[in-house]
Amino acid sequence: MRDYAQELKKRVAFIQFALKDAHCQGIVYGNSGGKDSALVGILCKLACENTLGVAMPCQSSRNFGEDMVDALAVAEQFHIETVTVDLTEVKQAICRQIEGVETLSQPSLGNIAPRLRMTTLYAIAQTRGALVAGTGNKCERYMGYFTKWGDGACDFNPISDLTVTEIYEFLAYLQAPENIIKKAPSAGLFEGQTDEDEMGVTYDEIESYMATGSCGNDHDQIIQRAHRVTEHKRRMPLIYTED
Repeated sequence: MRDYAQELKKRVAFIQFALKDAHCQGIVYGNSGGKDSALVGILCKLACENTLGVAMPCQSSRNFGEDMVDALAVAEQFHIETVTVDLTEVKQAICRQIEGVETLSQPSLGNIAPRLRMTTLYAIAQTRGALVAGTGNKCERYMGYFTKWGDGACDFNPISDLTVTEIYEFLAYLQAPENIIKKAPSAGLFEGQTDEDEMGVTYDEIESYMATGSCGNDHDQIIQRAHRVTEHKRRMPLIYTED
């Protein structure tokens, strides 16, 4: 297990360096009510008093219910200023316009909300002269389980090297609300959705594969394929040069 007292110091210093390097005085992050955003919010608040959490429910009743309750619980316990931007009507409007020219696939429909959320975060951050904090963990990055130019876009990410197990351990060390630590990981993109069901593998299997090269069953192929086909999401766009 990591020494989370030391991890806390190092990550707070990293965030403060990111702010100084960018000549910014504040941080904006998406407060989804999940484990990753909870940890990022806490770290950012400890590093910078001027931290704003933005809850952005979008259609899913879970966004307006359980997730909102958990998001506000973290904000209250750690004194993080939080605002709510309801993106439901925005998503409905853009879907109507696009579907006038193209019938959207289910994956593309699911990715609209994360991209609207990132647009919202950057609009607020730019107005405030702040940076946007990313909330993706190591397992999600390896699997490509994030929306390109959606929740994958940020100015810095203080938890990108942490596995899901380590996220939970860190939250326990920080005495985060119990509901956050116990709830099943979910992007909240649609009713009943969980990360593990959607990926077809568990986070324990992903962590085992990353550590040893195998998760000990035939799910190795699922992990290998997910990592391979999402490589484009983990790199900058290819740019033509004469060199």
